[in-house]
Amino acid sequence: MGVSRKCVKTWIDRFATEGDPGLATRSSRPHSMPTKTSDEVEQKVLAARAERRDGPDVLGPKVGVPPRTVSRILRRHGVPYLRELDPITGEVIRSSKQTAVRYERDRPGELVHMDVKKLGKIPDGGGWKAHGRQMGSSAARKKLKVGYDYVHSLVDDHSRLAYSEIFPDEQGPPAPTSSRARSPTSPRTASPGSSG
Repeated sequence: MGVSRKCVKTWIDRFATEGDPGLATRSSRPHSMPTKTSDEVEQKVLAARAERRDGPDVLGPKVGVPPRTVSRILRRHGVPYLRELDPITGEVIRSSKQTAVRYERDRPGELVHMDVKKLGKIPDGGGWKAHGRQMGSSAARKKLKVGYDYVHSLVDDHSRLAYSEIFPDEQGPPAPTSSRARSPTSPRTASPGSSG
């Protein structure tokens, strides 16, 4: 079966004593950790970090704990890295991945961010580099119907659902209230479970 005799013996013993539940996957963490850092020392390290905002190499000698142990204590309690904190206030910077709360509206469709990108059209066969400088004249542009396309992109502030649509130049850019620019919370584009 591709496993060691010891492993098979462990499974047999577990099944004999515990039945089917004994074969379930379990954590490899030991049942007891005699050398684990005490809660008093951990609280001392956390208090020193909150007061001084120093790294493990500086905090270790001050609290009498090895720097690696200080680092493990800080990670265990979810204390952010110093690089993610504002140096003056000690608050977590918004761009940090440690930030659990993000800015968003309460309901889908309450606030929609819209951006319009203007894209220049290139006629068949290339532009003025291929056909000469006369392509740059307004008469040539009208003849070839060279103009712009407008890409409207909408992002819903609650669900972060994005929607984009291209409006050719002949129609002109529509007004923001046009029925052609669908809301990202319409049935076609809404995320599952959203209401609005």
